[in-house]
Amino acid sequence: MGAGETPETDHSGVRVWLVPTPVGNLGDITLRAIEVLRGADAVACEDTRRSGALLAHLGIARPLVRLDAHTMSRAPQVLSRYPRLAYVSDAGSPGVSDPGSELVAAALSLGGRVEALPGATAFVPALVLSGLDSARFTFEGFLPRSGRERKERLDAVATRTETSLLYESPHRLHATLQDLIATCGPERRASVSRELSKRFEETRRGPLSELADYFAGTVRGEVVVVVAGRPLGGLLPGQSAPDYPQMAEGWTRQGHDVREVRTLLQGAGLRKNDAYGLALSAAANVTSSVAASVAPSVGTEAPTDQAGNTSD
Repeated sequence: MGAGETPETDHSGVRVWLVPTPVGNLGDITLRAIEVLRGADAVACEDTRRSGALLAHLGIARPLVRLDAHTMSRAPQVLSRYPRLAYVSDAGSPGVSDPGSELVAAALSLGGRVEALPGATAFVPALVLSGLDSARFTFEGFLPRSGRERKERLDAVATRTETSLLYESPHRLHATLQDLIATCGPERRASVSRELSKRFEETRRGPLSELADYFAGTVRGEVVVVVAGRPLGGLLPGQSAPDYPQMAEGWTRQGHDVREVRTLLQGAGLRKNDAYGLALSAAANVTSSVAASVAPSVGTEAPTDQAGNTSD
């Protein structure tokens, strides 16, 4: 579909528009989103009551069809009846931590075209508001509620060096913060944002231990948790410090030069300057050790021939 094209100007085949809706403030709906919602054959959504209230607020009268995690198997039938379909989630951008991705797959399997409109989402403002590094980050979405997969995901958050973002429900927030303390340590920096763009919007920043204490009571609103990456050289709970000097000397004896040893030490968690200093020290130690092992000992006797005569 060309730039600026809307459902009213395109009538060929299956078309799906993923339309972001406000995460809180209704003023965050875009003009283009309104235009697409008005022109679609129908609007598919997770919750017809919630989306119906939004459409009523916007003065849009379109059929509403429920397509959530439990009913997404009906997507081909819905697309057959409403080939120009707009899809909205309960809030934010469809396809992010909701079943929108399944609708996209269904539309593409029918040879249809899909367009994702830019617009409101929760994790981007939460990341920016956290004050943590936003150059590189991993979006985890909602964690599994229990089991091995939850533990593996929490361990990944603890060990990675970039920032991690989680969605969480208010009644599970405190338990998740406690789990993060167990895997990341109580001093790991983090932030919790809730009620984004609403009247009682709040972002709290600090060590995980302080956040867990603060949010121990009743919490309202959907929540985004942002967790700082593991500091280079930082230890996880129960983890002992690596013997970096021994590692540097071992790599040097294997034939790696100073630059290579520095890079290997950085990969193991040392800062660049510390790694370089340790690589230089290891190179000097190994050179001295090799020199000492080949130098003649003081006071050794001159070699003799088979007759016992010493050589001059």
